[in-house]
Amino acid sequence: MASTFQSKGSSGGGRRTGGGPGGSRGKGKGKGKGGARTVALRRPMTPAERAPVELPTVMTVAELADNLQATGVEVINELIKLGMMANLNQQINYDTAHKVAESLGWETFEEKPEFVDSDVAAFEERALEALDDPDAVSRPPVVTIMGHVDHGKTKLLDSIRSANVAEGEAGGITQHIGAYQVETHGRKITFLDTPGHEAFTAMRARGAQATDVAVLVVAADDGVMPTTREAVAHIKSAKVPLVVALNKIDLPAANPERVKQQLSEIEVVPEEWGGDVPFVEVSAREKLGLDDLLDTLLLVADVNELKANPLKQASGVVIEARVDPRRGPVATVLVQSGTLSEKDAIVAGATWGRIKAMHNDRGKKMRRAEPSTPVEILGLIDVPTAGDRFDAYPDERQAKVIAEQRQKDRRAEALSSTASLTNLAGLSKEIEAGGSAELRVILKADVSGSLGAIQTALLKLNDEVKGDVRLSVTLAAAGGISESDVSLASATRSIIIGFNVRPDVAAKRAADKAHIDIRFYNIIYNLIDEMKLAMTGLLAPVFQDVTDGYAEVRNTFRLPSGDAVAGLYVLDGKVIRNSKARVLRSGTVMFEGTIKSLKRFKDDVREVASGYECGIGLDGFNDLQVGDQLEFFHREEVARS
Repeated sequence: MASTFQSKGSSGGGRRTGGGPGGSRGKGKGKGKGGARTVALRRPMTPAERAPVELPTVMTVAELADNLQATGVEVINELIKLGMMANLNQQINYDTAHKVAESLGWETFEEKPEFVDSDVAAFEERALEALDDPDAVSRPPVVTIMGHVDHGKTKLLDSIRSANVAEGEAGGITQHIGAYQVETHGRKITFLDTPGHEAFTAMRARGAQATDVAVLVVAADDGVMPTTREAVAHIKSAKVPLVVALNKIDLPAANPERVKQQLSEIEVVPEEWGGDVPFVEVSAREKLGLDDLLDTLLLVADVNELKANPLKQASGVVIEARVDPRRGPVATVLVQSGTLSEKDAIVAGATWGRIKAMHNDRGKKMRRAEPSTPVEILGLIDVPTAGDRFDAYPDERQAKVIAEQRQKDRRAEALSSTASLTNLAGLSKEIEAGGSAELRVILKADVSGSLGAIQTALLKLNDEVKGDVRLSVTLAAAGGISESDVSLASATRSIIIGFNVRPDVAAKRAADKAHIDIRFYNIIYNLIDEMKLAMTGLLAPVFQDVTDGYAEVRNTFRLPSGDAVAGLYVLDGKVIRNSKARVLRSGTVMFEGTIKSLKRFKDDVREVASGYECGIGLDGFNDLQVGDQLEFFHREEVARS
């Protein structure tokens, strides 16, 4: 590359605004004819003359060029050498900028924040600090209710707080995250009523351990359902104390002993059977056993010595957030430490504001909220995300600066985000580096018989493979791969294995966004062999499936030839004539093969985009049914690790 700096009298190159070698270099603020950017040139300083440059956490390529007194072309060329194609307006993080600066002969250091962000302290560390804090006092336990969709979670909470929450919601199903506080024997208990274990784990994936005790609601007449098993896996991965509420014991079909046996099979063993999980029989409808349940929750809280210091600046977690058409951004927050007061300046996630008003779960206005108290607050300038941390600060200026720092940090994290051990390639790198690792697996299969055989074979690998990698099964369940499975994988750093099952559209999008590795198999021996190779660091994948699109069968037709064709609506991506196709029925793979015909109206087409309808025939499969989902994919060769 020709030198950017040119001697006096030379032609071409950049536009000179200084008088000679001693002239100072501008920073791109001047404009030449036609609005072109003018860059002053000077002789390059030797490394001895250069003082270290302070760089922000995130910057554009143009800003880096200005800071390094270089042209955009020089910086872009160095980025290309690093394997990164960029333009002047593209943002890069400090680590990348530092490498570019080094190659151009500059020393750099990262810009220090004006204020220290208390968000860097983890929730667990604060909980440990509270035990040794002389000002820490006992606080109410925070309880999350989980379980199968119609086993009576909200009805149980409704009975406890004597307010008709369930009937006010569509179909009796919880539509949002709510936080409520009840009082018994002069002591308070805070309940988080969540739409399911997905929200519980999604919050934990963002570092928000908001729950002290989990209540698993199981209907005594129905028993353990697949959703119940998933909820148990989420609770165990969070290492939260568990209490089981056997609901609907007033019904004639109730069989508590059968439910206890089913739960014991998934390692939830009742105390009376020698386990460590309290079981309480209740009836939400008849309001039976509620006092026993509350007493058990207080007992578990006492055993865990829950404490917090109410004299500190408030901190906690955002439970729910939304925009109210009349009041603006509204957030439900749970105070975990300190006392939150009206007019406090707070930072919630990457937004900030001064609290204008606070209300409790019954709509009563509050001026102060102590630890374990849920409140609805007004005054934030934007809507935070559920699971975001919030912290109170002495003044608005500091809160604003901290919020801006967090925005920069999040952009930097997004620029440099890589999945660590949520894929097998990351595991192989960990092993090659000489580290020890745990391979966590979420196992989904089409039938329970296959599930048990695969789980047993996988766990045997811990004895067969001698090394620093151990395999553990985070969740094993029958059925298709759901968005809930991806959420659990993200929180527990697991990979997902599908045996004769595939993810739905939402799960595939979530997995791609979170960089979660999903492996698909239809032969048990191949599955076991590949996991064995992964544990020994010798995994060498040759091909991988790349999804082109998803479509849903809306109608089926039979041709005079006897072949079946289907009318499809393309849900996501596109259908390509040369793609392979999988037929998914309730997440289970019914067929995998090639496309025989693809038509729009009466015309043969090469591809159909998302949002359009088309007709399709599959080669060798005539059992398409309304409601089936079709996944279209092609295979790409990948480099061996």
